[in-house]
Amino acid sequence: MDLFSPFSLRQLTFRNRIAVSPMSQYRARDGFANDWHKVHLGRFAMGGAGLVYAEATAVEADGRRTAGDLGIWSDAHLDNLSAIASFLSQEGAVPGIQLSHAGRKASERRPWHGETPINEEDVTERGEHPWASVAPSAIPYADGWPCPREMSEQDIQRVIASFGEAARRSRDAGFKIIEVYAAHGFLVHQFLSPISNKRTDHWGGNSENRCRFAVEIARAIRANWPETLPLAFRLSATDWLDDGIEIEDAVETARRLKEAGVDMIDCSSGGISGKERPGRMVIEQGFQAPLAEHIRREANISTMAVGFLWDAEYCSDLVASGKADMIALARELLDDPNWPHHAAAKLGLDLEHALWPVESGWWLQKRQRLVRKLDLR
Repeated sequence: MDLFSPFSLRQLTFRNRIAVSPMSQYRARDGFANDWHKVHLGRFAMGGAGLVYAEATAVEADGRRTAGDLGIWSDAHLDNLSAIASFLSQEGAVPGIQLSHAGRKASERRPWHGETPINEEDVTERGEHPWASVAPSAIPYADGWPCPREMSEQDIQRVIASFGEAARRSRDAGFKIIEVYAAHGFLVHQFLSPISNKRTDHWGGNSENRCRFAVEIARAIRANWPETLPLAFRLSATDWLDDGIEIEDAVETARRLKEAGVDMIDCSSGGISGKERPGRMVIEQGFQAPLAEHIRREANISTMAVGFLWDAEYCSDLVASGKADMIALARELLDDPNWPHHAAAKLGLDLEHALWPVESGWWLQKRQRLVRKLDLR
């Protein structure tokens, strides 16, 4: 077992253990994907990744983080998404989609505009108006953010149903794996974390109640998603804050999600309260990999390691040593969309460009033969 061994979940097989993490591009309009998204995601499939996730895709219009987020709250979104899923499949990658609801992080400016609540500049220069946000409790995301409306029972049931409908649309669009965004301060994470969830009803309080929203979303998705296809959740396995989620809480959440039909946990961390990095979070290569290893062992569920991964040998060892079943890269792939092909060569698994698409691999093989013949390198 190594980075380039096949991996199966349910009746779906990935050609290798390399996933492209969802990376928001903020280029959609009214939730619609466009050529940018197709090219952005398509190059990763051509680059050899086994799984390519489309970015955080809102299940409701008001669940978008920014006005540029992808959406899947309407059947009208499906044609453009279908074209993307089809191309990824044609190039040998499994097309995945991350379903999301931003909760109290909704109505935000794009990162390069400040990553703060939408303001008059957005209205006058971009025609983007703010919208009201909701959350498990009426607690702002950070200082200077509007106070969200506490969700009613009707709100909660509506959002759960929206995830179910989004799963049906994801199926119809041709995606083969769903990941629910339950990390980084988005709505599902807001229910899971005691920092943002102060409810006293059956949606808050103890860990089982705080987990209920995530579990019900998993069940709603499973009711609309083929049994043959896998379902994943991205969790913030720790908030890195006192009185927040700790790794053992995430293990218990993973166990409950597994019982509800979830097949893999994508193990990230942090993001529950503001942009500032918590003091307990020490960033280094693979700093979140131990979270994936712990959840995999203690919850007996497949995991994906993510976060500051770039070295092929290090990533391959994570898989070979049983610390994670898959690894996910994001910014490293933005820098080098062909990272999987280059990793295979570095690991001695493809020195002749055989794994590349033939349209490019043929040329690279020809160059390599000429370079060797002329002793140029």
